[in-house]
Amino acid sequence: MSREPAIALLEFDSVAIGTHAADAMVKRAEITTLRAGTVQPGKYLVLIGGPVAVVDESYTEGIRVGHEALTDQIILPDVHEQVYAAVAGKRQTKADDSLGIIEVSGLSAMLVAADRAVKSADVRIIEIRLGDGLGGKGVTHLTGKLESVQAAIDAGLAAIEPLHASHSIIPALDAELRKHINKSTEFNPS
Repeated sequence: MSREPAIALLEFDSVAIGTHAADAMVKRAEITTLRAGTVQPGKYLVLIGGPVAVVDESYTEGIRVGHEALTDQIILPDVHEQVYAAVAGKRQTKADDSLGIIEVSGLSAMLVAADRAVKSADVRIIEIRLGDGLGGKGVTHLTGKLESVQAAIDAGLAAIEPLHASHSIIPALDAELRKHINKSTEFNPS
């Protein structure tokens, strides 16, 4: 039996259909709704988690109900515990000197890149943002020793090639900027 949970993300180009699909998903199986709601530009996301079989059942139901408005989808069985915690809204506040950033235009791809990155090297995820205030893009901030951050970024990007992605590695992050990043990467956090 798998030790790590699964997550699934469905992205809809209709708020009405996305909400209907989300309702069907939570009624189908006892999953944890990690997040559900709108992101720019006018899309509806449903992010669920739990045991693999239960998440798969709910995910399949969401696809069935909302297939005509579905624009992106992914299920990640055995997702790394740091990815699960980050998408559930938990933040890592202890940052090492080096900071790595992966920015991807597809939200499913962002989850794949973050999962591969943290599984490939000794790094910690500070934050994963999916679409919120990013025009539909995803961003992951991670920290660790410089060589580990580089290895994680390389592995994350390799997992999503040839998708459009940007990345940056800052070997010695300024202490004042680190305080802001540890709090939030949003310009106006709520």
